[in-house]
Amino acid sequence: MTPPPRRPGRVPRAAGAVASAALLLPLLSAAPAAVADVPEAGTLQGQFARAAARHGVPESVLLGVSYLQSRWDTHGGAPSVTGGYGPMHLTDAVTALAESTAPHHSDGEEDARGDSSRPARVAAGDATGATVPAPEALPGRLRTLERASALSGIPAEELRGSTAANIEGGAALLAAAQREAGLPASADPAAWYGAVARYSGADDSATAATYANDVFDVIRTGESRTTDSGQRVTLPAVPAVAPATEQVDALGLRRPAAGPVECPRSVACEWVPAPYEEFGDGDYGNHDKANRPSSQSIDYIVIHDTEATWDVTLKLVQDPTYVSWQYSLRSSDGHIAQHLPLKDVGWHAGNWFVNAKSVGLEHEGFLTSPDSWYTEAMYRTSARLVRYLSQRYDIPLDRQHILGHDTVPGTVTSTIRGMHTDPGPYWDWAHYFKLLGRPITPSAGPSAGVVTIRPEYSAHQPVYTGCVKAGEVCAPHGSGAVRLHTAPSADAPLVKDIGLRPGGQDSTDGVNDTGARASTGQSFAVAERRGEWTAIWYLGQQAWFHNPRKEPTAVNARGPVLTPREGLAEVPVYGRAYPEASAYPAGVPVQAVSPLPYKLLAGQRYVVGDRTPGEYYFAPVFDSSGHTVVRGQEEYYEIQFGHRVAFVKASDVRVSPS
Repeated sequence: MTPPPRRPGRVPRAAGAVASAALLLPLLSAAPAAVADVPEAGTLQGQFARAAARHGVPESVLLGVSYLQSRWDTHGGAPSVTGGYGPMHLTDAVTALAESTAPHHSDGEEDARGDSSRPARVAAGDATGATVPAPEALPGRLRTLERASALSGIPAEELRGSTAANIEGGAALLAAAQREAGLPASADPAAWYGAVARYSGADDSATAATYANDVFDVIRTGESRTTDSGQRVTLPAVPAVAPATEQVDALGLRRPAAGPVECPRSVACEWVPAPYEEFGDGDYGNHDKANRPSSQSIDYIVIHDTEATWDVTLKLVQDPTYVSWQYSLRSSDGHIAQHLPLKDVGWHAGNWFVNAKSVGLEHEGFLTSPDSWYTEAMYRTSARLVRYLSQRYDIPLDRQHILGHDTVPGTVTSTIRGMHTDPGPYWDWAHYFKLLGRPITPSAGPSAGVVTIRPEYSAHQPVYTGCVKAGEVCAPHGSGAVRLHTAPSADAPLVKDIGLRPGGQDSTDGVNDTGARASTGQSFAVAERRGEWTAIWYLGQQAWFHNPRKEPTAVNARGPVLTPREGLAEVPVYGRAYPEASAYPAGVPVQAVSPLPYKLLAGQRYVVGDRTPGEYYFAPVFDSSGHTVVRGQEEYYEIQFGHRVAFVKASDVRVSPS
């Protein structure tokens, strides 16, 4: 492989599845305790206090567990991506996930590898095992609502639909776990570490302990927020709590699979390797060997959701005929499985340039699940993993480097329409970046030349269609994305994406339609401001979004922007930053530097990411001895061009402050 140059300077920024063992809590009767005086009995806060008193669970423990599951939100009684209901995330996968869809790498026309040097790798559409099995075959972590019903005597329907009942059911599960451990219902939160670890549903000790540690971190620091039901819930800080961490050893859980995991110590991570195998006619899978970062820098982290259950996800990534990614994260408890060494290249993003320079994280979830939501446990472990990767590889924590799969560009014009759209508009980027330690806040005044998208997630509920059936309105849900119009009016047509619709048709409000969408954390150059509306430069046109002063959907920002250099009326835009033809050695086919159908026009400005040399990783066969990194003299800038990022040649543009 060609030795890499010194890392370019940053531009300052404005499945043989591993089965989960059933975790059966004892179905014991919970002896009712006298109900203490509680605040405002009809409030959510009061419901927590009442349930805690009735079951002898410290209120701080009940609130801490619920926060890690749902941040105390009710989601209107709708299930999470893994079939969890209510503030306590009581799981009933049979009811919630019976209509789960095929894994997202099996959907559509995207070549997950994204490289024309070998046959396209479009993952098979067989979703074997994607449907939910019979209840008795499900692991205990997906059946906690059933056990809560048996413990509390509350019907399952009520546990799903009533917030008060749901909290009662969660308290009953915690109390039962404490009894099973032979421990008294102590008023001291520190004595409940084992019960909290058990509540996670994890089948391994490391994940259970990580979950409990997170709960007790919440208890120590305290939390207070207004939930999606409009109620304020507060957990006062208990800074001196020192939990009995040794209790996890008595739970009888397995140890995670040993292996060369590359994870921070603050998460539970195990090794579930993806295969590197030949399987006939020169074909192989399901990733490529490499030597990153010695061979190429790692510049991006790509956030995916799986569109499949955990066990199916693990089964597929261990299939040599499928595709691959570096990490999978489980929604119920934040458990992480690593599949590839970080030095190797996964086939996950649909763009070979991005694959060769990225790490892929698959989060258990379903983009179009009505009122879909992800647990706080998974958001937190994912954020810690991303922080670790960011520090290890000097990856900036911004939306031009922490990419959604839905923001990875098509490689050439013909691949744009097939690119995937996960994790979609329901992923809470604002909360995620707060957990990353990079909250999205204003960095400039009201006349700034750049804005960063940031609607109030819970309150911002644009209408989407197509979650269940085409054209059918999705259940109302918070979203981090704003709609973009051709004029400053909600009645104006949405802007067009000629890459998605070459015929010039309008964009739609479909949940998978990214043609007129800007997402939280993405930064754009301001084209114009008019009343409550702001226009940005987007896909070569002005695009307007509603941005009222009293309820803003963006914050003002600063940072470098670029525009065509003097004398150029337009410059081409690319989906990959490949070298010039003269850079390729003999034996390595020249890859076309093929522009996308968009144009960056004179007078328009776009926010700048990295400046990077043109690179191509030639890896067309199983034998990696001939793999080569081709690096040219041509350099590119990454820009936030539309909903997806893109690249322009540095020689075509000039950069200036915003």
